[in-house]
Amino acid sequence: MDVHLNFLAVVVAAAANYILATLWYAVLFGKVWQKLTGITGMKPGPGTIVMSLAGSFIMSYVLWHSILFGNAYVKMSGPAGGLMGGFFGWLGYIVPVTLMTKLYEKKPWGLWMLDNAFWLISLLVMGVILSSWM
Repeated sequence: MDVHLNFLAVVVAAAANYILATLWYAVLFGKVWQKLTGITGMKPGPGTIVMSLAGSFIMSYVLWHSILFGNAYVKMSGPAGGLMGGFFGWLGYIVPVTLMTKLYEKKPWGLWMLDNAFWLISLLVMGVILSSWM
C-alpha cells in the first residue's frame, strides 16, 4: 500500500493545535487553569515552545495515519472521517491516560475536564484539517 503524506496538512494541523492551546490556556481559560493548577505567572521559554511544537507535529503525523487507515477500513472520508478519527483518538488515548494521571496525582476534576475538553476540540480540529487535505 502506497501511503502519501501531505506534509503541509500535518504542519498546518500541528500549528492549529499549538494556536488552540495558546488561546485555550492563556486567553480563554488562563485564570481557571491557574486556579486549578496553582501555577501563576507562567511564561514558557524557547525550549518549552519548541518541545510543544514538536509534540504537536508528532500528534498530527500519527493522527494523519490513523485517519488514513480508519478511512480505508470504514470507508468514511472528508471532514466526517476526520471528526471520527479525532474523537476516537481522544476517547481511546487521551481520556484513559489523563484519567490515570488525575486519579493518581489527585488533581481536581475541573482540571481534568478543562484539559480533556481542550484535547477533544483540538483533535477534532486537527482531524478535520488532515482529512480535508487527504
